[in-house]
Amino acid sequence: MLRRILLAGVASAVVFLPSARAADVETVVVTASPVAGDIDRFATIVAKLDRDDIIQQGGGTLADSLSNIPGVSSSGFASGAGRPVIRGMDASRVRVLEDGTSSSDVSDVGPDHGVPIDPLSTQSIEVVRGAATLRYGSQAIGGVVNALNNRVPTELPDKPFTGEADASYDSVSDAGQVALMADGSAGQFAFHADGFYRHADDYATPLGTQANSFMRGDGYTAGASFFPDPGTHFGLAVIHYDAKYGIPSDTTFIDMRQTKVIGRAAIDLGGDLFQALNIDASYATYAHNEDDPLGGGAFDVVSTFRNREYDGRAELLLGDIGPFTNTAVGTELQSREYQALGDDSAFLFPTLTQTASLFVFTELPIGSRIHVQGSGRVEDSDITGTPASDVFTARNFVPISGAVGVLFDLTDALKLGFTASSTARAPAITELFARGAHDGPLTFETGDPTLRMERANSLEGTFRVRLDRFHLDASAYYTAFDHYIYGALTGRTCDDDGNCIAGPGNELRELNYTQASAHFYGGEVQGTYDLWQHGTGTLSAEVQGDYVRARLAGGLNVPRIPPWRVGGGLSWASDSFNAGIKAFYVGKQDDFGAFDTPTPDYVSLDATLAWRPFASRPGTEIALIGHNLTDDLQRNAASFNKDIVAMPGRDIRVVLRTAL
Repeated sequence: MLRRILLAGVASAVVFLPSARAADVETVVVTASPVAGDIDRFATIVAKLDRDDIIQQGGGTLADSLSNIPGVSSSGFASGAGRPVIRGMDASRVRVLEDGTSSSDVSDVGPDHGVPIDPLSTQSIEVVRGAATLRYGSQAIGGVVNALNNRVPTELPDKPFTGEADASYDSVSDAGQVALMADGSAGQFAFHADGFYRHADDYATPLGTQANSFMRGDGYTAGASFFPDPGTHFGLAVIHYDAKYGIPSDTTFIDMRQTKVIGRAAIDLGGDLFQALNIDASYATYAHNEDDPLGGGAFDVVSTFRNREYDGRAELLLGDIGPFTNTAVGTELQSREYQALGDDSAFLFPTLTQTASLFVFTELPIGSRIHVQGSGRVEDSDITGTPASDVFTARNFVPISGAVGVLFDLTDALKLGFTASSTARAPAITELFARGAHDGPLTFETGDPTLRMERANSLEGTFRVRLDRFHLDASAYYTAFDHYIYGALTGRTCDDDGNCIAGPGNELRELNYTQASAHFYGGEVQGTYDLWQHGTGTLSAEVQGDYVRARLAGGLNVPRIPPWRVGGGLSWASDSFNAGIKAFYVGKQDDFGAFDTPTPDYVSLDATLAWRPFASRPGTEIALIGHNLTDDLQRNAASFNKDIVAMPGRDIRVVLRTAL
């Protein structure tokens, strides 16, 4: 077991840009601290994908874009529905944000519900764990995924106009997609606009076409900011998102739409103590229909899910207080109204969640070699709903959480980090109040309105090497949960009315939300080594892997945990030409939950060719990208529908990009 953990693992701190050597690139992140800074100054390892990486990876969800980051995978339920899974944790333990504010959807209510943030409209994605997650909520025990897209400009551009156009086609689903982005300035105003469109048919697998796996999507945004003084700006953006995608384990499809308004402000206070005030807020109305096709293009609207949500954060940046630097204190207010109409309205009656929070984050340098980060958060959460007892229930929770991380710069090239945290989480609305059939995952779910708060006590160690030709990021972690909340299959099957029998026979598997002690442990590693340099080109080798093991009290396995994986490859990067090949081995998942099934192992081979033909226009690129070139049969152990839904087979994608 120890040998497997040491072999595998990942929490890759940096996803390196293909057009430059890693040692020459300083990667800056904004999610891990109130003050943007070097990615290597934190005790935990932060992952960041830039625009190049997002376009190269492809896929219709944020989780697809992140799937090659060690320790991160996807719930993979449908082409349009896949939440990030971090170290075996998803849904209410991974908070998905857009420019620091809530994604405001119902993806935590069911795995068939998508996140209304498309990678085509995203400029970078940051994955943060450790002390900084408490700035964004106790619903981030696993981590924070923040999609950054500059829809509300935070800097005044130095050019009157810049832009980008991307177009691609893939063979596995006959998919075409296009995206446009533009930024500009006029006087003291900055402007942003973006739009995208994607059209994918049912995708191919080694077993044939996966029925009802299509996806359509489009969206557009307009935003602007006013910069009256240096360090101060006020901005607003309006975002609209539409998507339609099939549920491959069913015959229904989801028609999703969201309209969101995001406001952002930064005010330079100019004081020695009170330096700046940052305010981020969003208001979103979300709805999706679950439609049953009737033939001939007609369909019946079976159910409608609605979500109306407000999220507002104010963060005050303070000057040095004794030895403490980069200190921020803040507050966050959230209000979420959820309801369902139609056949699935019995699954979860209307709920209201209102949360008020206070948080603090600070950094403490000790000499020039030791850096400490600390954070704390207290929340007051009121949740109301109606469980299966039909008795309207109001619950109040006060999660209190804290974390501290220490980074030791052993030398200029070696860094050692330690993080300890104790994080409490209030139960989610589905865990408390679910009460019926959910046709997407084919489950009959029952929540428990008496659930207690969940607490995760975690320890993590990290090790980084930063030499001229060799980079290494490695981590190992252990998390002990008190009152871990999970959906437990009972082995019974039910009909839509809740009539259940032992064993198979009905369409829906019975799933009850319950609590138990749980233990998660694992490791992650990623390393790159520059083998050879010639002119502007560098030949590099990379290896990476990850492993997570999760057990419940009594020796049972936590359900739906991703298996271990290991991979590596070679890449060539130069000013005009990139090429790379990478192979991944994903192990069998034999440690499956009660009344679940094992998942077989598989191999995935990926390759990339990219050519920038014009030296005067380095932003113009033609790329050929291959995924799963071995056409291996792949199933996702973290997915509810893995036994009846295969992942996409061999895919060849052509990408055209140009800077405007």
